Amino acid sequence: MSFDAVAAWYLTLEWIAFGDALQRCRVACLNEISPPHRALIVGEGNGRFLCELLRLHSEIEVDCIDASERMLHLARERVENNVSNGLGRVHFLHGDITSWSLPDDRYDLVVTHFVLDCFPEAGVAGIIKKLARAAKYDASWLLADFCIPRSGVTRLHARLWLAAMYLFFRFTARIQASELIDPTPFMRAEGFALARQHQFRCGMLKSEMWRREL
Repeated sequence: MSFDAVAAWYLTLEWIAFGDALQRCRVACLNEISPPHRALIVGEGNGRFLCELLRLHSEIEVDCIDASERMLHLARERVENNVSNGLGRVHFLHGDITSWSLPDDRYDLVVTHFVLDCFPEAGVAGIIKKLARAAKYDASWLLADFCIPRSGVTRLHARLWLAAMYLFFRFTARIQASELIDPTPFMRAEGFALARQHQFRCGMLKSEMWRREL
């Protein structure tokens, strides 16, 4: 799986389909976390959330892992152009999170924005388990993703949109998933509890902050 083929025009596609809703979703919980010292961002894409994180927390160090080398290049350029001294606080890592070896108990912030939806159920479970091992005992976890409203016209609308997006990205980015998997039970199984949730686009988008239960 790699978003190299769509990296150059991903931002345009995002604006056409959702306007600024995805970015608002990414940053919705950013002001609600305790100041982190070391963060792990998985599948950051072109760096829009990363820049906001670096601006808000001037002392943070970030490991940014992405399977797309072109996305990492765009993220690096965005940080260099928009955040003073930001590059010195970010390690850009090209790799697949499913096979990447992560250290135990290192990060007090984990971020997975619009990335878990690219994997089937077994993949989501495995990634969450791996990231949970890399998170400190008191870590926060920011998660933004699509979701399906419970009923009504908005539920049908979300299902149609998701079906179209999965078809597109299975072809262009070779993602493994063909349907949306709810990560909630896997997060709870690793000791995390939902602390805050914001919804956008009539419940089709969600931004969540999870905290490990002590």
